[in-house]
Amino acid sequence: MAVPPANAKVILCRMTSATLIHPQFDPIAFSLGPLAVRWYGLMYLVAFAAVLMLGRLRLRRAGSAAVLDPKGLDDVLLFGVLGVVVGGRLGYVLFYKPGYYLSHPAEILAVWQGGMAFHGGMLGVIAALALFCRLRRLDFLRLTDFIAPLVPFGLAAGRLGNFINGELWGRPVLNDGLPWAMIFPQAGDMLARHPSQLYQMLLEGLLLAAVLWRYSAAARPVGAVSGMFLLGYGLARGLAEFAREPDSFLGLLSWGLSMGQWLSIPMIVAGAVLLFWSYRRGS
Repeated sequence: MAVPPANAKVILCRMTSATLIHPQFDPIAFSLGPLAVRWYGLMYLVAFAAVLMLGRLRLRRAGSAAVLDPKGLDDVLLFGVLGVVVGGRLGYVLFYKPGYYLSHPAEILAVWQGGMAFHGGMLGVIAALALFCRLRRLDFLRLTDFIAPLVPFGLAAGRLGNFINGELWGRPVLNDGLPWAMIFPQAGDMLARHPSQLYQMLLEGLLLAAVLWRYSAAARPVGAVSGMFLLGYGLARGLAEFAREPDSFLGLLSWGLSMGQWLSIPMIVAGAVLLFWSYRRGS
């Protein structure tokens, strides 16, 4: 008679405690003849459209004090898109799989295979905006203060795309009665897990958007809104990572923190320093 493994009871409990199973959506949202539009790509379009529409709203509210005109917003969005794509890919290559891509350099450009990193994308956007400001002779921090409240709406769309794709799932739940625990068959097991993509959508997306939108509604010293974004995102991402399954090829790093948490620590420090500097300078 076969003896069940020692953890069989735990696994069965976690299977039966989850009232939800990920729907495993078709990754293709719709097709136009031979062209297949995938959900994740569609979420990128939603993110950029949100930045454009909300940016125009902020321009109207700012009036003559706006740092950009509508044409300038279109141009800065183009620079931002390039920064996201190039920086996000290079960030994934350098932060997450440097050894692999050093051995397979031709695959660095294979973005269709997946592999983008937010922190790399952010650095790419910063570099792109710095170049834009140099070409247009604009104040860098005034521009980032304008852009920062728009970004979390795009991040929320991206995390929704992660959930639809059934990727970047959460860690197994410790509380077997968690009503929103979910089984992700894509994980290769039947454990009830945190839907960490939705946690990130709410924390670093919608909640951060609400905080920044309200914070930026009042007059702030130059750089303060940018600092609040860095601080807020770093804290939100760091918190959400406790519920997110670490990358299988990395696991947890020093002090039991994930790569995402380690990359968020400099953001928290930079945000706090920028906030302190902006208020001290403005006083």
